[in-house]
Amino acid sequence: MKNNQFGKKGWTPDRIANLDGKTYVITGTTSGTGFEAAKLLLSKGANVVMLNRNPKKSTQTIAALKLELGNHIDVLAIKMDLAEQASVKKAAAEVLKTVPQIDALICNAAIAQVPKQTITADGWESQMATNHFGNFTLQALLFPLIDKSNGRIVTVGSMGYNLGIKTIQFDDMNWDKKYSPNGVYSQSKLAQIMCVYELQNRLQKAGKSNVKAYACHPGASNTSLIKTSGSLMTRFIWQLMKLSPLVQSAEKGAYPQLMCATESDLDQSGFYGPTKRMHTVGPVGAHKLEPHAKDKEVAQRLWEISEKETGVTWNI
Repeated sequence: MKNNQFGKKGWTPDRIANLDGKTYVITGTTSGTGFEAAKLLLSKGANVVMLNRNPKKSTQTIAALKLELGNHIDVLAIKMDLAEQASVKKAAAEVLKTVPQIDALICNAAIAQVPKQTITADGWESQMATNHFGNFTLQALLFPLIDKSNGRIVTVGSMGYNLGIKTIQFDDMNWDKKYSPNGVYSQSKLAQIMCVYELQNRLQKAGKSNVKAYACHPGASNTSLIKTSGSLMTRFIWQLMKLSPLVQSAEKGAYPQLMCATESDLDQSGFYGPTKRMHTVGPVGAHKLEPHAKDKEVAQRLWEISEKETGVTWNI
């Protein structure tokens, strides 16, 4: 493994300069890595727009942030449920109406290990609907403003991308035949990551070097992700894991997305996250991404199917 470009300690938030006048849109900020990322960006003077599905929790989050950072912070919450295309479209329209620029869209929210197959209002399996299709639509709809702002799209993936089948199951994307909580989660994360590199290819072909797209992951962070949707057994195992040295704080879990959102001249071809103990913890930097996650043919097909399924076409 090549040496970390940020030195032995890896990337840390003290590299972030003053962010006055910059605007960041973040999904899933009521707890965990999304909350920590929002807090750090606000502490550096940025404007933050939070997209969360629970307005009550959003209100509590803003109150907590103001208590810690002061009433002067510029933070706004918009209701959005990634699992519902109608909700994503409504939220995106509100963002476009509300902010003049987007310096980075950070796609942090996700669901994981849903015990039983659940089909959403749009007719998709819930993990694919939320983690893949929801983000695909949100990014496409906000893209024109990100483009105008010379901004970035940051996708928070997961090392789980490599724990399932090594391609996209196009013949059964809803997993009707053999539903597996982990298998579908892995698939949804692989789809998310593949679309980052496919977006890079499309931006390159269009000669748009002003927009950057990054893929990262938080490692094993102490967040409520499993608690929210995992089965009882999964949650029990996770509670035990949280006591082990393989799990780090939610704040450290936020470092990769913060780096991808703010670091200048970061190589887009990299995959960023913790670099120690099977990439669960440790200094943040670039590390190996398995080749199947950059399979151009599969990624292209996935992109075309995603545009068709969502009815949303990227204007690149």
